[in-house]
Amino acid sequence: MEHVRREEHRQRVVQVTTATANGLVTVYAGTSLREADAADEFIRASLIFAVPLLVLTVALVTWRVTGWALRPVEAIRAEVAEISDRDLHRRVPVPPSQDEIARLAATMNTTLDRLEASVTRRRQFIADASHELRSPITVLRTQLEVAQAHPDPDLWSELLSGALEDTVRLQDLASDLLLLARLDTAQAPPSAAVDLTEVVREVARARKGDPVPVDTEIAPDITVRGSTLWLARLVTNLLDNAQRHAHHRILLALRVDETHRTAVLEVRDDGPGIPPADRERVFERFTRLDDARSRDQGGSGLGLAIARDIATHLGGSLTIQDSAPGAHLVARIPLDSS
Repeated sequence: MEHVRREEHRQRVVQVTTATANGLVTVYAGTSLREADAADEFIRASLIFAVPLLVLTVALVTWRVTGWALRPVEAIRAEVAEISDRDLHRRVPVPPSQDEIARLAATMNTTLDRLEASVTRRRQFIADASHELRSPITVLRTQLEVAQAHPDPDLWSELLSGALEDTVRLQDLASDLLLLARLDTAQAPPSAAVDLTEVVREVARARKGDPVPVDTEIAPDITVRGSTLWLARLVTNLLDNAQRHAHHRILLALRVDETHRTAVLEVRDDGPGIPPADRERVFERFTRLDDARSRDQGGSGLGLAIARDIATHLGGSLTIQDSAPGAHLVARIPLDSS
């Protein structure tokens, strides 16, 4: 048992009672707790001064270490804050450490690479579109000025015919540009079930009067998810391209690839074909190969670009396969799984 007495220090007293020949005897033994109390007072006094100092030291070290660790983040933030649409070539600094901050900086630079490439493509697209639009507009204006300056009824028929041709070409080009803009800004592809067999047959029926006949091999009951207008435009653009280059025959085929669960649309022609080195370049916007430089014969250079964009938006692909003779374009669209 422990007794606290009214003294400067505590004492510990132990009581033991035992039986003896003279009866019960109680023995008391006590010791002073002076040294323990002195140690408690020393520890208490030390903690009063040490704890605030320790807290202050920890806070200072934490602030310095955190500032040192976040210095690369601040450098990244400052660099990004100064980048504008005119400075997309700039990149954020990548710290030498192989940690999350270094990976963040590398990811930021990759994002800036994609953004710069996208802006460059858009600027080039605007420049190309302006160039393509300027040509028919200039010709149309010239024809109208000639008609105004020479009010000869004998010339009006030829001038009006040329003006109408350029107007149609201008309308088609504007329609292509509008479709490309819609494809670029589309958040999600159309998801309605479409009878691709019927779409292909309808497009083929509408082209009975083409200079080069179109032979068809169309499998029945093929359904995909997408847009009827988009799919019809895809088929139309592929056939338009084949018509510009074919000599005597075009084959339009539609089948199912059960292994990959895709609808396979193929367009073959017996023209000069596409060299392997140009098989990706032809899908770039406003691209015309050397043998199709003429705007009258080579089109605007947007047909295959639109066709690939449509196929990509629908979750498929459009590629050029080896073929002899002529070109062999293959579009793959996922089948409807519902």
